[in-house]
This record gives sequence, structure tokens and C-alpha cells, in this order.
Amino acid sequence: MKLLLDFLPLLLFFVTFKYADGQPDWAAAFATEHLGFLVSGGKVGPTEAPVLLATIVVMLATISQVLFLKLRGRKVDLMLWISLGLVATLGAATVYFHNQTFIMWKPTLLYWAISTVFLVSRFLLGRDLLRKMLGPQVDLPDAVWTRLTLAWIVFFLALGFANLYVAYSFTTEAWANFKVFGVTGLIVLFTLGQGVYMSRHLPHETETPAEEPKP
Repeated sequence: MKLLLDFLPLLLFFVTFKYADGQPDWAAAFATEHLGFLVSGGKVGPTEAPVLLATIVVMLATISQVLFLKLRGRKVDLMLWISLGLVATLGAATVYFHNQTFIMWKPTLLYWAISTVFLVSRFLLGRDLLRKMLGPQVDLPDAVWTRLTLAWIVFFLALGFANLYVAYSFTTEAWANFKVFGVTGLIVLFTLGQGVYMSRHLPHETETPAEEPKP
């Protein structure tokens, strides 16, 4: 359930963008008629409409995600609060200025925020968040936890740069595809790699010799 909630805003952004990108004239007319009061100049062009509509959808989806968790009495993770703040500010700028650059920066800032949280928690506050999340199930030496945390810091830092490279070097459609499939694939591969590395350092259980039968 949590995985679905985390992935839902991203999925809705992608579906909305693809649908509007396939019908840019309709998307422009729809955005101008229903959202024109939110944008500078009151008019949205065909090239801007797909991202603008997708941004509105992801903003509503993220707000709904937080409200759902609060109404259910469940904790809202720090990363979700950060994501909401970024979506609200950068999304609003994207809509008002009808400029996709703002929302394209959102994934990068989120990835860098994740990297910074791990960095500050581990090396400034002395708290190992990764160990806190996995520690009860996994028993690993301190040095291994440190290397795993460093890997998370570097990975999300690099992922932020990768998002900017795609955003500024390729089409908006290519960026949307990378945002959904490329990033998801990289995270899955990274997680699998972490699992393999952790498995190599797990303590091996020693077998107790069976007692000899009494005569």
C-alpha cells in the first residue's frame, strides 16, 4: 500500500503528460479555459500545456497523499513533506510562468535533499538512518553500515545530476520517460546491489553438532 502511494503521483504525472502531449491543441485549449486564471498572461500554448497539466495533477496527488495519511492517523515521512514543499513551490512557479524548467528541478532537489539528510544525520549528528531502518532485521558491522550510507549519499547526489543532464540535453518527453522508467530502474538496480553487498557481510550461523545418541 505504501509503495503504491509513493509511486502514484509519479504515475499520474506521466499518464497526464503522455495524454496531453498526444493532443497538444486540446491540452492548450483546456488549460487556457480552466487554468488560465492561474498563469501569467492567461493563455497556455500547445508546447507548454502537457507539462502544466501534469504538474497540476502531481500537485493535487501529493497533497491528497499527505491528507490521506493524516486522516488515517499515520506518520508522514520527512521525505514526503520535503516532496510536498518542492511540488507546491516549483509546481506553482511552473504553472504561473508556464515554464517547465521549475518542475524539472524538483526531482533533483528531492534527490539532493535525501543525500543531505543521510550525510548530516550520519556525519554531523552521529545517527545512522539506514541502520535505524534496517538494523532490527540486519546485523552488520559498523564499517559496513558506514559504507552503505556513503553509497546512498553518492547515489542520490549523482541521480540529481543525471536528472538535470536529461532535462537540459533531451526533449521533455525523453525527460518524462527517464523520470518514470530510468530513475525507477536505477533505484531498483542500486537497491539490489546494496542487498548483494549486505548479504556478503552478514554473520554466518555456526551449526551446532548433533548430540551423539546415548547407549
